[in-house]
Amino acid sequence: MMPVLESKVALVTGAGRGIGRAIAERLARDGASLIIVEIDGKTAMESSAAINKDGGTATPLAIDVAGEHSGDEAIAFATSTYGGIDILVNNAGIAPNRRVLDTTLEEWERVLRVNLTGTFLFCKAAAPVMAKRGGGRIVNIASISGQRGGTGRGAYGTSKAGMLMLTRIMAVEFAPENIAVNAIAPGPIRTDITDHSEGTVSSYLDRIPMRRYGTTGAIAAAVAYLVSPECDFTTGVTLNVDGGFDSTGLIFSQDDLRASDPE
Repeated sequence: MMPVLESKVALVTGAGRGIGRAIAERLARDGASLIIVEIDGKTAMESSAAINKDGGTATPLAIDVAGEHSGDEAIAFATSTYGGIDILVNNAGIAPNRRVLDTTLEEWERVLRVNLTGTFLFCKAAAPVMAKRGGGRIVNIASISGQRGGTGRGAYGTSKAGMLMLTRIMAVEFAPENIAVNAIAPGPIRTDITDHSEGTVSSYLDRIPMRRYGTTGAIAAAVAYLVSPECDFTTGVTLNVDGGFDSTGLIFSQDDLRASDPE
């Protein structure tokens, strides 16, 4: 059976580790040829080498997504390497945890530049190339922090909220070119670089009905669906992969519920 993404070219930003690497590895297993974009060239090479060793096809590209010409350069590289691009996953991001009053202008602008402007630059560069190939798929990796207020998420949450709105606007504008644009809002995800304090973990678990962190594989599976041929009538959607966090209000324990039962 032919892999579902056979002959497709995918570019994933921030694909050197964590969620981005899991996404790249999944798309490679599904048959796509990958461009691995990372600001750290060594990390990009390691991720690409692992995919190639596993039988996939991947090429590293060291670039800062926040650079003025980063999108144009990355898409030109994809075109010269594989002939074009069909799938773009904007995953690269930075997430300082700082109160608004403690955030410097430099920090604020850097977060928005990487997370939001980087997404804008890559989408703007990719869409015309996708259109020439008959269409494409864009998936933006946002966050639950872009949907609700939270301590220390001023710059990060704002950048992700902007990404969600940009997703909706591009979905409308790119639809005539057969380009679907969707977003994923992950909840807390366990990665090799997750470093949450005991208090942070407890706060999350208290608000997640599934009572656990997610995995990078869960995010990769969601991306795989959104870029698959089967997902052909979905655009402008934010898919929460968050264990039920976004749907949750008060969570009562079974003991609390039994105590409130009428005699």
